[in-house]
Amino acid sequence: MDNADHKPLDPGQDPMSVAFDEARAAAARGEVPVGAVIVRDGRIVASAGNRPRELRDPSAHAEMLAIRRACEALDDERLPGCDLYMTLEPCTMCAGAISFARIRRVYYAAHDPKGGAVDNGVRFFDQPTCHHAPEVYGGIRESEAAALLREFFEGKR
Repeated sequence: MDNADHKPLDPGQDPMSVAFDEARAAAARGEVPVGAVIVRDGRIVASAGNRPRELRDPSAHAEMLAIRRACEALDDERLPGCDLYMTLEPCTMCAGAISFARIRRVYYAAHDPKGGAVDNGVRFFDQPTCHHAPEVYGGIRESEAAALLREFFEGKR
């Protein structure tokens, strides 16, 4: 997708479905199937799937790439009024970037008891040192995301 287009969502299309498309594309590339989409005013500003292996970059998580692309598309290091949809609960690194970007709302599919940092682990947004805490909604299409992850890892064994 050309993120500079700020593509409007098609009628009946939801951003989480686009995030799932990004996750499936990541899996096809051999990456952990996680996808992320940033929306502002009903338009997709940026989307991405995981690429740490491909880019040889441990910070190339779907959320980080989507945030970078959205900042570039909007010509700003902050993303107020933007909502982030992702297929997996953000890790600590991604939660920090979400906070610094001032993202308004976070919607995620599968909880991540091992690596998540929002509703699990360090609970980043609940810390007194967190500068900005978005509204968070987890568990959206959780079983679908969990199945996608489980199938991916079973295929690796």
